[in-house]
Amino acid sequence: MVIPILRIYNREKALEFYQTYLGFEVDWEHRFEEGFPLYLQVSLGQDVILHLSEHHGDASPGAAIRIRVDDVSSYHASLTKKKYVFANPSLEVVPWGTPEKKELTVIDPFSNRLVFYSA
Repeated sequence: MVIPILRIYNREKALEFYQTYLGFEVDWEHRFEEGFPLYLQVSLGQDVILHLSEHHGDASPGAAIRIRVDDVSSYHASLTKKKYVFANPSLEVVPWGTPEKKELTVIDPFSNRLVFYSA
């Protein structure tokens, strides 16, 4: 399994976005000691795991990753109901090989781009 590491700068903003808005669960958090950068794991179901890091050098902001979900249209509908102030993504019809021909792109507060699609 490949687990991407995404750069974050603020725990509260990260949790508001990944946990409250996108529906990820926080699996664990780690700091070497109080005041040190945070490193945490979040997951969406059993198949999607991300590591989020405040550590300088772990990753560069502005990364792009693709995340497979069971039903991208239903996932989009669930996000739309939440009325998140900082994002209002729409389904995009794409000409390439995504079976449903739809993708959902969401940009996190740290400029990382998450592209959700159905297989």
